Amino acid sequence: MTDGTPSRLPLDWIAAALRRERTRAGLSLSELAKRAGIAKSTLSQLEAASGNPSMETIWALGVALGVPFSALVEPPAPAVQVIRAGEGPAVASEQANYVATLLSASPPGARRDIYHLRAEPGAARESEPHIPGTVEHLIVSTGRVKAGPRGESVELGPGDYMTYRGDVPHAYEALVPGTTFVLIMQHV
Repeated sequence: MTDGTPSRLPLDWIAAALRRERTRAGLSLSELAKRAGIAKSTLSQLEAASGNPSMETIWALGVALGVPFSALVEPPAPAVQVIRAGEGPAVASEQANYVATLLSASPPGARRDIYHLRAEPGAARESEPHIPGTVEHLIVSTGRVKAGPRGESVELGPGDYMTYRGDVPHAYEALVPGTTFVLIMQHV
């Protein structure tokens, strides 16, 4: 807004997050409203993306659901995220020629399997969906690879990073000889 007042969060973000977390917790509308100390009608309006939630209401719902405030108000993550080589939040060392770029922080309770893969041009490696909640992280070391969910694949080069859902059909295809990449499968 032009008067210095911050713009409001889109209600559909909050509604989707509330429904997701309430379902995950196995709570009815009535039970969650009771635990949060709010009216069931208020919660129903919020889950329908209407109403006017205050910080206190959202905070109370987060506590009742056992999730941080941010889980209810942060924007939905894109289905596919790409960080190109040389991009991303980097921190340099004072003691050596060493720069660390955070590509992905591990969510609480996550399990990760890390693979180093070597691929050559030819047929794509088609992968069926993994267990629900699987997320894949891919970092290209050498060569070029086309990877990602069906219909959302992206071409990547050395140093590029990509993340996407691994619980949907996806594929990897080497585009040049000697392609290598690191694949991290995160199971929540």
